[in-house]
Amino acid sequence: RGVLPRAMAALGAYRCIECNEEATELYRDYQRGVLRISICKSCQKPVDKYIEYDPVIILINAVLCKAQAYRHILFNTKINIHGKLCVFCLLCEAYLRWLQLQDSSQSTDPDDLIRYAKEWDFYRMFGIASLEQTSFFIGIFITLWWMIPEMLKKKSDFILLLKALLLSTYGKLLLIPAVIWEHDYTPLCLAFIKVFVLISNSQAIRVTLNLNRILPWFAIFFGLIFENGVVYLLQKMGWGV
Repeated sequence: RGVLPRAMAALGAYRCIECNEEATELYRDYQRGVLRISICKSCQKPVDKYIEYDPVIILINAVLCKAQAYRHILFNTKINIHGKLCVFCLLCEAYLRWLQLQDSSQSTDPDDLIRYAKEWDFYRMFGIASLEQTSFFIGIFITLWWMIPEMLKKKSDFILLLKALLLSTYGKLLLIPAVIWEHDYTPLCLAFIKVFVLISNSQAIRVTLNLNRILPWFAIFFGLIFENGVVYLLQKMGWGV
């Protein structure tokens, strides 16, 4: 009596970050500023301890690819930056490719036509990066749908997995500082960034679909094959970097 269950929602709206079981609430407000984190009925642990954590701590745990942090972000928060983050990451990748293209062409002609051509090259790199990422995601979806069709029956399942994949590409933001502070080890840094993004993608798939560690990497492997096939076609057409 006197309990006001804040954050109440329909069954399955929230998830326990430890065991991934469904939960109806994250905490309860006993009035007068007294809050109590809900306990999971399955694992008897707090449903989501991160609701008390500072966002910086949550970000650090996400960078460390902890499954609990991913579940908190994907299931227990309302983040709607998937599209903006995706576009910004693609802009970073397009900028890197555009710089590589400019390095290969040493023309310093200030003519307006040359400047227009360089600007068009940037838009072209953005389109190519978008196409490659789309093909990578398509390869992942096709593989998962073929391996575990029962987990991707609903449209909402596809949307949730797509949002998880888009959020997990945040590592591409590191491309810009890697290029700005150019060093002899820049190619190695870019390789590490690529690996980090793939690890984040794998963790996002694992958390979203509640899979083991092998299946997500299997899907990513085929996603990379599909992406490299598109890259090969683009190079044959003379559109690659």
